[in-house]
Amino acid sequence: MERVLITGVAGFLGSHLADKFLTEGFEVIGIDNFITGNPKNIAHLNPHPHFQFIEQDITNYINIEGDLHYILHFASPASPIDYLRIPIQTLKVGSLGTHNVLGLAKAKNARVLIASTSEVYGDPLVHPQTEEYYGNVNPIGPRGVYDEAKRFQEAMTMAYHNFHGLDTRIVRIFNTYGPRMRLNDGRVIPAFMGQILRGEDLTVFGDGSQTRSFCYVDDQVEGIFKLLFSDYHLPVNIGNPVEISILDFAKEIIALTNGDSKIIFKDLPVNDPMQRCPDITKAKKILNWEPKIDRKTGMKKTFAYFKSLKPEELYQVEYKNFDKYIKR
Repeated sequence: MERVLITGVAGFLGSHLADKFLTEGFEVIGIDNFITGNPKNIAHLNPHPHFQFIEQDITNYINIEGDLHYILHFASPASPIDYLRIPIQTLKVGSLGTHNVLGLAKAKNARVLIASTSEVYGDPLVHPQTEEYYGNVNPIGPRGVYDEAKRFQEAMTMAYHNFHGLDTRIVRIFNTYGPRMRLNDGRVIPAFMGQILRGEDLTVFGDGSQTRSFCYVDDQVEGIFKLLFSDYHLPVNIGNPVEISILDFAKEIIALTNGDSKIIFKDLPVNDPMQRCPDITKAKKILNWEPKIDRKTGMKKTFAYFKSLKPEELYQVEYKNFDKYIKR
């Protein structure tokens, strides 16, 4: 049985990846320090005979006993509310944490897949965004701690690939959604759905003309899985290229949930991208992958998950170990 290590396993994507690999017959070792991950996301995995959990901050030295065949590095704050509140931890997990993961992969002769992001493109001047686009990023802006952590992460990964011959993969993840997202993590889908469930008006920043594209989590996980087992080591966009403006999306959410919320407008945050849409030509050609779940189907599943939360969870922002790590 091959063994895979997933960092950030209690996060939204990390937990779904653990499900996937266990279903595919792998032994899964998960690491998380719960600074933004949620223990509930992996509670159903704890009894599984082929799942092992380690609570650890990966910016410290990582030691895994025995063979290790694959590593998926998904540990990182991933939403504006997180990386604006814990900027130093965001930079450290993208730099020190990535260095530790790559060192472990080298020691174990394991293939490693690094979770990058569409944020490496910044506020793009090219549309849709191809993997060859270098981006338009403000390194000292409020989003810079996340953008530059991920850009450094890619550079470090390629350095290990080129200098040490490490077997590496890089996925650039575009907006992904589905069950187990934190309702109050600041991203547009949980933000809108949380406001609907709390009976609040929907907040649109700017005039709402900025665009996004949304990929359902099952499609995203399948793309990541295929990339890991491909023979392609350069970055690959995984996302849904169907684009929609934020204003139109707000209206769509209200209609989909039969809500009666109004739409209110606030100032656009600094460096908020005006366009975000992946060119997935490489994913189609190299991985034979493209998203299959349409937005209406995915949104219904996601809203059903949020509706199942307890009333008090509609207001919570969970940081189980925030105080434990914030001063480090």
